[in-house]
Amino acid sequence: MQTWMLYGAYGYTGRLLADEALRRGHRPLLAGRSPEKLQAMAKSLGLDAVAFDLEDATTVLRQHKPAVVLHAAGPFVETSAPMVAACLDSGAHYLDITGEIAVFERIYTQDEPARQRGIALIPGVGFDIVPSDCLIQSLLQQVEQPTQVEVAIDALGVAQRNEMGASAGTLKTSLEMIAHGNVARRNGRLVPLRLGAGTRRFRFPQGERVGLPIPWGDLSATYHAARIPNITAYLMVSRRQAQFARAFGFLIEPLLRARIIRQGLGWFIERSITGPSASRRETGRTYLYAKVSNEAGQSAEAWLETIEAYRFTAAAGVRAVEHVLHHPLRGALTPAQAFGTEFVFSVASTTRQETLN
Repeated sequence: MQTWMLYGAYGYTGRLLADEALRRGHRPLLAGRSPEKLQAMAKSLGLDAVAFDLEDATTVLRQHKPAVVLHAAGPFVETSAPMVAACLDSGAHYLDITGEIAVFERIYTQDEPARQRGIALIPGVGFDIVPSDCLIQSLLQQVEQPTQVEVAIDALGVAQRNEMGASAGTLKTSLEMIAHGNVARRNGRLVPLRLGAGTRRFRFPQGERVGLPIPWGDLSATYHAARIPNITAYLMVSRRQAQFARAFGFLIEPLLRARIIRQGLGWFIERSITGPSASRRETGRTYLYAKVSNEAGQSAEAWLETIEAYRFTAAAGVRAVEHVLHHPLRGALTPAQAFGTEFVFSVASTTRQETLN
């Protein structure tokens, strides 16, 4: 089996990816910045490891020659560029699990260099954004000349809502995303949208939910794949959270633009948040809704139900590596472009509904 590298292996999601890889018969080369954390993890799993800072990524990739790099070290807005550059230099395929729009936008500008090198650059091969991308791209095939996409994500599930549903890495990345500003796509351009503005209600199998517009990766991926001019993404939140965002969103964004505040919050998050428990990962469910429409009033919509978000990321991430190892791909691609709209169903317990009762 060809060698592939998992960078950011000892993070919360990285460890889940490593466990899933072993379960499926892989032996990835573990990588990250901390020698101590890597060696402890490598010893416990019986895998090889290499520690390096990202400024040394080109040298390390030339030396170890992985066929694929699965990049799991965030915040990706800070870490992805040097790894993408190293992959382009060494000829390794690049995959990551980002949800950050700035990362998608930057990687999609590298389509031609990737094609010339004969490699694929595929950001967002986890819960961000495999389910939504596959669902949206399938609906786009049902509508002539589509002009608008709405996608809504309920990543909390219907149970265990009092338990923290995000890892420290996800929360720190969220701080960076909020600091860079909330956006939606209008007439082909990413435009600012005040945090808390534009909330609306959505129907889900588990009941009506409140959606808060967020800068989800599909705002970039769907435009890259199909040039849909108007795209809005929503995260399902509680009524109290929506009210808080509407009331204080105008204060939160400028506060988080101050790096010292983000660093302080990041320090607190690192020391207080461990991420969803094993029980939550096993029992949690996530839901998505998407609607595609055109100016003539034609539309198509569907709902998707799947496993807990981090568990989904581990399953989809390793399957994405497998696909890249066995299929000739090149260019900067969305997950659905690379693997097809049915790829989401390769993750067990994923179902789709066209209507709700």
